[in-house]
Amino acid sequence: MTKHIYPLLIAQFLSAFADNAILFTVIALVMQSTQLASWYVPALQSSFLLAFVLLAPWVGGFADHHAKSKVLIIANLIKASGAGLLLLHVEPLLAYGVVGMGAAIYSPAKYGILPELVGHDSLVKANSWIEGSTILAILLGMVIGARVADYSITAALALTIGLFVVSAIVTLRLPVKIKQRLTDDTGLKVVQFARQIGQFFDTPRSRFAILGGSLFWAAAATLRVILVAWAPLVLALKNATDIAQLTLFLAVGIIVGSVLVPRMIPLEHLRRARVPAYLMAVCICILSLMDGLWPARFTLFFIGMMGGMFIVPVNAALQELGQQSIGSGSAVALQGFFQNLAMLLAVGGYTYAAAQQVGPIMAMTVLGALVFTATFLVALKLPDRQTS
Repeated sequence: MTKHIYPLLIAQFLSAFADNAILFTVIALVMQSTQLASWYVPALQSSFLLAFVLLAPWVGGFADHHAKSKVLIIANLIKASGAGLLLLHVEPLLAYGVVGMGAAIYSPAKYGILPELVGHDSLVKANSWIEGSTILAILLGMVIGARVADYSITAALALTIGLFVVSAIVTLRLPVKIKQRLTDDTGLKVVQFARQIGQFFDTPRSRFAILGGSLFWAAAATLRVILVAWAPLVLALKNATDIAQLTLFLAVGIIVGSVLVPRMIPLEHLRRARVPAYLMAVCICILSLMDGLWPARFTLFFIGMMGGMFIVPVNAALQELGQQSIGSGSAVALQGFFQNLAMLLAVGGYTYAAAQQVGPIMAMTVLGALVFTATFLVALKLPDRQTS
């Protein structure tokens, strides 16, 4: 591990803190309004995810063609602009979409810079640190952001803008270098992107890295918006702070899973990651049967722990395979396209279901069953051990 990992950890922590503070700020905005329907929260999430899908052909190449440290700064400033639009009372669906644009640009540079900072032997460990610090930021961001937002929406938005700017300043400590790409840059970006999809889906490991990451984030995003409807109905939680504190147990679980996984699932045994994914799916179904606060908290903790043990080796494999083929930034952008398309479809499906009066308990049960089935399908042809 090099000294440059520490400014990245700090910058990522601040940016992720602000990302989740602003999410729970818009949730508080919806919960405080009597004019917004129950489908508005998943619709907000969809507006955020849409940017990842639409910008995917461009953001990976942008990260690989420029110093990733500079890309991180640009992305933070765009996210700060989106928060500023919310502060100016611009339509939340539009303003939160701008935050999504910044996040779409940020993601390939954040993960793509890791192989430039650490070697093969430290890549899973570096991902563990990044995931752990990210989830800690999520934990604090959602709880503190929700508390501040319940007190003052204006103060919460000002806080997020300040954090995005400070994150950009810390990023100045990262090295400024451009990793040479291994693919042809001529032609239309959309055509290049389609070519990269075909190239990266050529092996079972790269397919599993893409589809496994998509599965995790689709499940996580859908579970989070289901909880916004489920918690008031089943647990009688009434405001953004209470829901954020419930989600805190999910975040702590992911931190614990991220810490445990480097020794248990090395890159050479990537197929082992399917086991925690199966357990995560089963626990989502069990959660739908809960009606007590502490049983729900413990179940969410275990869901998070299994999710952390699943996503960390998947991300590490993606970065290494990408660096060896289409470029680490392009590989992360490719993953971003598929995982956010999956999230958009999953959250969009729940938005439609909620509009058709499908209850959150049924939606949670179906989600768990779909995660279990999808895990089986994406891991079907993955070899037990990578030998080359």
